[in-house]
Amino acid sequence: MFPFKKYLLLAGFLLLLSCQDETDEQDNNAQGTITSVSPLTTYLQRVAMVKTVQDNIIDGSTYCTIKLPYTVTVNNEQIAVNTTADYQKVADNISASTYDDDIVKIDFPVTMVYYNYVEKLIEDEKDFNALMEYWNLNPDLLSKINGLNINYPITVNTYNSASQFANSQSITSDQAFFNFIKKLNDSEYMSLKYPISTTDYNGQTKSITNNLEFENAIKYAIDYCPENNIVTLDFEATILEGYWEIPYYFDGLEKTISYNGYWFKFKSDKSVMAVKGTVVQMGTWETSVQNGVRELKLNFSTELLGKLNLSWKLFEFNNSQIRLRDIGTTTNYLYFQKK
Repeated sequence: MFPFKKYLLLAGFLLLLSCQDETDEQDNNAQGTITSVSPLTTYLQRVAMVKTVQDNIIDGSTYCTIKLPYTVTVNNEQIAVNTTADYQKVADNISASTYDDDIVKIDFPVTMVYYNYVEKLIEDEKDFNALMEYWNLNPDLLSKINGLNINYPITVNTYNSASQFANSQSITSDQAFFNFIKKLNDSEYMSLKYPISTTDYNGQTKSITNNLEFENAIKYAIDYCPENNIVTLDFEATILEGYWEIPYYFDGLEKTISYNGYWFKFKSDKSVMAVKGTVVQMGTWETSVQNGVRELKLNFSTELLGKLNLSWKLFEFNNSQIRLRDIGTTTNYLYFQKK
């Protein structure tokens, strides 16, 4: 917990942000601060990642993309891929006939751009296959969130509780925003200046006015943008598989440390076992879909684990991570991660 003096300084920082331009105070007032580990921060960084799915028909990976321009050979036809529109030429060639092998051969060398903007020169097919094997070892890495584009520039205000320094910065691109978030340290707070304009995967522009609206827009993109739903998983089958721990818990404040050392086993009889050291505590769980949203309800009788007894709404999941939230007066978060 921060000393009282720093709370006053942070409050002053927020007051300063809200008053920096009285003519647009109502529209542009920043709606709350977030840290480097806040859920919205991590989601925004994934929105700002490199778009990598558009050339999957060529490289087969959602974690990297081939830097333009380059050429490929498909069914003995060489195709120049100079713009993103040329991906369709590859798709058209593949679908033109059912009697050819449809193998896409990349003309090396090429430069691969990773989801985090790192670039690597790939000299030949051997290097390419090694790279694909590497990414295949990380099938559950949370990748870019597609279908929500931020219309830059945006203004981000920061406050460093260690140096007691406040700053305001204009961000002009996805790459700049990604790197800005990447460089945030544990003592820094970030506050977005609203409204922020976004465009969804249908080309619809929307004005975002606060953090919760931004988070909900991201949730909508995760659920409905086809590029985010390449793999379909069953939630119940996923939660029953293996053992889980809590890497993040937020209830007004981050309280993850309270659950360090616990692991959880969800069972098909709807019981859940929570274990820490030699202590075993039993509870129950149930899941259902309410108004199109998956819910997870936990029920423990002890004081600490009983704090998890909420109707958690599923935000996203894969084989190794489950992210839940509860929206009330404040928004609470509970994450499970494979042990």
